Amino acid sequence: MEDKIFVGRRKNAVARVYLRTGSGKITVNKKEFEKFFPIKENRDSIELPLKLTETLGKYDIFANVKGGGTTGQAEAIRLGIARALVDINPDFRNVLKPEGLLRRDPRMVERKKYGQPKARKRFQFSKR
Repeated sequence: MEDKIFVGRRKNAVARVYLRTGSGKITVNKKEFEKFFPIKENRDSIELPLKLTETLGKYDIFANVKGGGTTGQAEAIRLGIARALVDINPDFRNVLKPEGLLRRDPRMVERKKYGQPKARKRFQFSKR
């Protein structure tokens, strides 16, 4: 399998994911995946496409991720892995699509408006 780059995005996080046949080692930004994501929910989120397709431990995953927060980065990596798995075996699409793992989450942070402290919060109203 030649090296292909698969991109995953979530909020402001962008992940480039490389999959190689191997022992199942996951590396994120040249760090061990457990060290980079100390929160278990984020690690489970990344492993979800591998568990659903029963390929956990069959591929080495190298991911470079930047921007956003930890949860956004984890979900960006998850999308990149799901796209890579579908490229390897198109049959995995039937497993991953119903779970929503091939869909980029379009939700973004709403912009702050002038005359308000945040996007929707308003300054205290005084009638008199």
